[in-house]
Amino acid sequence: MDMTELDRAAAPAHQDGHEPDERDHWRDVVNELSAEMATPLTSALERVTTLAGTGRIDRVSLRCLVEELQKARAISIAGQQLGRLASGRLRQTHERLPLTQTLKDVLTQRTAETQARGIHIKQVLKPADVIVDASLLFSLFNALLDWSLAHAQSTIDYRIDIKTWPTHARLVSKFAYQPEDQADLPPATVEDGSPLDSIAWRLLEQTAWTMGLPIERKIEGSHVTLSIEFPRTVSEQLEGLSILELDRGFAPSSRTKPLAGSHVLVVASRRDVRVQVRDAVRNMGLLVDFVNSIEEARDFCRSGLPHAIVVEAVLRGDRFNDLRHEVDSAGTEVVFIEIIEEGNAFEISGFGGLSMARVGRDAILSSLPSALMFELSKTT
Repeated sequence: MDMTELDRAAAPAHQDGHEPDERDHWRDVVNELSAEMATPLTSALERVTTLAGTGRIDRVSLRCLVEELQKARAISIAGQQLGRLASGRLRQTHERLPLTQTLKDVLTQRTAETQARGIHIKQVLKPADVIVDASLLFSLFNALLDWSLAHAQSTIDYRIDIKTWPTHARLVSKFAYQPEDQADLPPATVEDGSPLDSIAWRLLEQTAWTMGLPIERKIEGSHVTLSIEFPRTVSEQLEGLSILELDRGFAPSSRTKPLAGSHVLVVASRRDVRVQVRDAVRNMGLLVDFVNSIEEARDFCRSGLPHAIVVEAVLRGDRFNDLRHEVDSAGTEVVFIEIIEEGNAFEISGFGGLSMARVGRDAILSSLPSALMFELSKTT
């Protein structure tokens, strides 16, 4: 029997079609969060116990230990993001954005990851402009890709089209979540270790709800199809605003090279970090300068401020605080992005009280371009 799930922004829906109250929903989320964290942490604890007893650990076990801890950390971060989204205190800045190009940018930035997992991406994308928060749109696309990559067998199809009525842009994603010869088996559940209703799904779902976007998920045989609608789609008339008025009020912040000509100052004392940053932004059309210390950065900024400053976390301190105070006092809005020492973190400024965006060293290549794009879009 085919199973259909319809999730709307107003309230979550269970697979049986009944709408649970908010307590039921968050109880399920907590249960899923606990179950997913328990698996890698249990394995990690067993390895640590063996290490404590023998005093030895081979390279394979050490690598597995690191991966298990990273997985648990990623789940924890997703839980924190869920909390922020559901708090009701998230301030959104709505602007006109090219939906199709933004999705293409995210897919391009994560090409290495999809190829490493052996996943082929197919795209049939019609151009569409929508009115949404830029940071949340980026988060939505990455959450969608995270969830899809965790379950897709070989190919993920993306389609963007415009519904005839109402005239809404629609993003549709479809992939096989289990082999064809298992299509008659019951849908995956938490107990079988490969749940579609994972924390990655909950984060995707909550992001759509926070943005006010209807989201629908259907399971047919071995395939799952996800559809997200964008009610605020730019057309001839949108909520009483003409295209001319929208053009004046909402500046597009993502094109083929949306930051071409922007000036970025990189403050990094280590050559390998400078190389990573250079490789990450190579094709963005940016003007990039590199300095080795905060003192050099202060001298540089006194002769002219860049649009963005990327700084190694190890250089943060009183001297950096003085530099930022001087920059902020100049009255020109300059974006700050911190390269933290470890991990795959990517956090937008403003989330959880962060005063600047943060990118982990392991995610420089994949996430720094996105951080620059979305942080600089706020200043345009």
